Parts: sequence; structure tokens; C-alpha cells
Amino acid sequence: MRFAVKTSPQNTTWSDLLAVWQAADGLEFFESGWTFDHFYPIFSDSRGPCLEGWVTTTALAQATRRLRVGVLVTGMPYRHPAVLANMAATLDVVSDGRLELGLGAGWNQEEADAYGIDLHGSLRDRFDAFDEGCEAIIGLLTNETTTLDGRYVRLTEARCEPKPVQRPHPPICIGGTGERRTLRSVARFAQHWNFPGGDVETFRHKLDVLREHCTTVGRDPDEIVVSTHLRLPENGDVGPLVATAEEFNDAGVELGVVNLPPPHRPAVLEPVVNALAHLRS
Repeated sequence: MRFAVKTSPQNTTWSDLLAVWQAADGLEFFESGWTFDHFYPIFSDSRGPCLEGWVTTTALAQATRRLRVGVLVTGMPYRHPAVLANMAATLDVVSDGRLELGLGAGWNQEEADAYGIDLHGSLRDRFDAFDEGCEAIIGLLTNETTTLDGRYVRLTEARCEPKPVQRPHPPICIGGTGERRTLRSVARFAQHWNFPGGDVETFRHKLDVLREHCTTVGRDPDEIVVSTHLRLPENGDVGPLVATAEEFNDAGVELGVVNLPPPHRPAVLEPVVNALAHLRS
């Protein structure tokens, strides 16, 4: 198993996030760093502070030299896909090709209602819009011009310049477990699937479903990196973290994303590294 670090930018400060990321950047143990894409905290009282994910990730990319960077995952309804494609291309350029492009269909009704964001009604509509968004983003990041006459996304000889450093585009990570739509979208569009949480048996089943979708679309499932979140308890006890990591390592997870709870402190990293070192590939 390889490892990443995730600091959700909620109930924290910029200086604390920065200190953790710069410390993680100096540890070869972690290959990537991730934030999330919410406007309200989601693991606590939603009235608390929450830094915007893409701006935070861009700033952290500029403050680091080695870590690959990403938002796990970006809510597609929050930004027009063409805007998001330009954001992704720009961040890949300014980070010298270190972007991991996390995408998801969105789910947070509280945020959507508060900001007047359209989650596209039914789940079918939401995932139809998500698939069109993926097509638009990949087209804009890959092709000189892109035209798409969709129900939700319409592009007319649209350009996105400069192109990202990574070609044909930064790796796309899709998070979620929906068997009919999410995992089918992973098979169609992604280079990385994130299992956001749950027990190992559920993970094994979802992985089998993903492989079936890959067969249907003519895709080699081994082309898709598989990851899951590994949550460090608030008390810092690494025992449960290690036990979970060992289970998922045996089940075939390739990347463990260690989710650090606030308050964010660099001191938590060394115990995590020492505890998980025997699993690192």
C-alpha cells in the first residue's frame, strides 16, 4: 500500500494546514495531499469555519515541492464544468504537473439549499449531469476545441488554454460507491477510484462491481488505482488506523488516504508514519 494525507479545511486555520502539508512534503512516505470541496463543515457543527477547497489546495501546492495535490472530491454542481476544467489546467501548470483531479456528483443538500445551487433534482438527473461534466472536462483538457450538445452542458468549439502539464490530462479520481452510476462513471472516465468509507466486505463487493463495469466498457480494471480513507481518531491513537489499513491492504487497496482530524499539527505525522511503515510498498 502507498499512502497519502488528507486535511479537510474545516474548523482549522491556514497556518495549521500549511504546517502539516509542509511537514508531509518533507516525508517521502506520503505521495499526495488532499483537501475536500465543501463550504460548510461536514464532520461537525455545520456553522463552523470552512476554507474553500480549490483555493486552499492551490495555495498548498505553491507551498510544497513534491506532494501531488487534489480535492477529494470536487462537487460537480458547484462550478460549471468549463470553469472547473480551466481551474484544473491552471493548477496543473502552477504545480508543475502535480494535480490529481478529484470529481464527484455532489450530495450536500444543506449547502446547495443555502447557496441556491442546483443538484439537478433526481439522482438520475444528477448523474446524467455528472457524466456530461466529465465528458466536457476531459474534452477541454485534451482537445484543441470541444463541442458538446448535452442536456446540462453545452460547449461550442470551446477552448481551454494553456493545456495541463500532464497529458492527455491529470489523472481523474472519482469517489463514491453507487453501483449503477458512480462505478460505471469510474469505469468510463477515471484513472483512480476512491472508496470513501465502509467495511472491507462492502469494499470487496463494490470492487467486483467496478470490475464488471470495466468489462462492459472494454476497460482493464488494473488501469484504475483504488484508494480508501483511513481515519486517524481524534485522540491520535494509531492502533485503529493500523488495523483498518491492514484489512484494506489485504483486500487490494493500493492507496490509503490518512484523514487527519483537526486541530492540525505536524506532530501527528511521525507516529502515523512509524505505525504504517510495515505496509508501505
